[in-house]
Amino acid sequence: MSDQPLSDPDVVDRVGADLRAAGFDSDGVPELLGAGAHAALGRGEPFPALRATRDGPPLATAVRLFLLGTTEPESAVRATLPSADLAALVAQGVLEPDADGFRAGLDIRPHADEDAEFLVVSDLDSDTRPGPVRREHVLGIGSASVSLARAVIRRPVGRALDLGTGCGIQALHTASHAGSITATDVSRRALALAGATARINGQHWDLRRGSLFEPVAGERFDLIVSNPPFVVGDGRQDYVYRDSGVAGDGLGATLVGAMADHLNPGGTAQLLANWIVRDDGDWRERVGDWVTGSGLDAWVVQRELADPAEYVSLWLKDAGERGGQAEAVATAWLDWFAAERVTGIGMGLITLQRNDSATPLVTLDEITGAGEAVTGPEADAFLARRRWLDRAGDADLLGTAFSVSPGTMLEHRSIPGNAGWQPVLRLLRRPGGPGATLQVDEWGEALLGGCTGTVPLALQLQVLAAAHGLDVAALAGAVLPAVRVGVLRGLLHPVDSLPA
Repeated sequence: MSDQPLSDPDVVDRVGADLRAAGFDSDGVPELLGAGAHAALGRGEPFPALRATRDGPPLATAVRLFLLGTTEPESAVRATLPSADLAALVAQGVLEPDADGFRAGLDIRPHADEDAEFLVVSDLDSDTRPGPVRREHVLGIGSASVSLARAVIRRPVGRALDLGTGCGIQALHTASHAGSITATDVSRRALALAGATARINGQHWDLRRGSLFEPVAGERFDLIVSNPPFVVGDGRQDYVYRDSGVAGDGLGATLVGAMADHLNPGGTAQLLANWIVRDDGDWRERVGDWVTGSGLDAWVVQRELADPAEYVSLWLKDAGERGGQAEAVATAWLDWFAAERVTGIGMGLITLQRNDSATPLVTLDEITGAGEAVTGPEADAFLARRRWLDRAGDADLLGTAFSVSPGTMLEHRSIPGNAGWQPVLRLLRRPGGPGATLQVDEWGEALLGGCTGTVPLALQLQVLAAAHGLDVAALAGAVLPAVRVGVLRGLLHPVDSLPA
């Protein structure tokens, strides 16, 4: 296997043009397959898609080659990729000859965001090419890379860095709002496929080979994104895309600790990470030490907590490992977890921002609900709300008019009692907002229900206190903490801005 596939720009251009001409995109493929078969393919069930693409047009052959991994007759391949010479496609690793024709040597698939349509070039995974993936395997589009792409704050920036670019998914998305992109990876093959991804989409990135920040020593960026090889283990490196070669969760700690040296003032870094959870500690203590030591503002969100056995099984399956070898690897891996007293592995997103504050702002959240994944707009809004609150004293809050954010709902939960239903929970919730919930008491419910953006909070408190014979100062002391949480979580919106 060459570590320089698709290195000929002419071949890349011809393949891209032919696939687009065939309608190989995020609209054409679902339309060809039909909703049911397309959904099944997304779940890893290929048989409906195989049936839907029998004896079809060039688009059907493209789907069978690059998404289903079948061998196709030479005539069908020529009709699908008419402008490229088959010998050149084989030499460049796009195709592999087979007794009955040709099969794909690479994974090329459509990928779209809200504003653009892409083709992404990577290696075939273990579902398409049976057996364990190669050590230099370059991972394609997956749930982790998509979740990070959705979480990145898409404000215009000058310089962006995609650290550990792999096939280039993060760089691909970042090009829409960055003046220039530097993409690094330790793997030559990854850089070759990232270069092909950039070329086939008409983009240009500064590709550099090296580990961690070595290729950009002394340089600073406005945005750093990273989906690194974060898998927690004993330090062995079976697969470059997965294993960093650093024992435990040391890679995450190292990356977080080095971010400040490579961010411009006001710059942001967002990365995926896994971390160790031991039986004698809270994950917030461990990861909190990482981010507090960085000197950067931080928002850490743990999205999942995996049992060690489930974690090992997940990554062995991902690599296509089975049989006796997989059993030996799993046993050694689980033995290491046991020796290290690892009872869980946290998985999440770390967002860092350089604001050069003497007291950086740090929030550590566990947000696991479906539909509560962090998005770029939500991350951007969270950081802005937290900065607003950091400047706002109680007097500022009392002088501000607030409105309840659109879509916010109030949930009541009660249990039966001797006097009828007894309220046990009053909960404000903003659907889709990560961690956007707030438990309130009856006074908080009454106060927040009156937040229409027309009068300052102090006047609302005075009216509420007078109506119920309460002390205004005591009522303010009781509800202001809830107001702060409501603002932080995007449930309350300050209508009046604070002075700079």
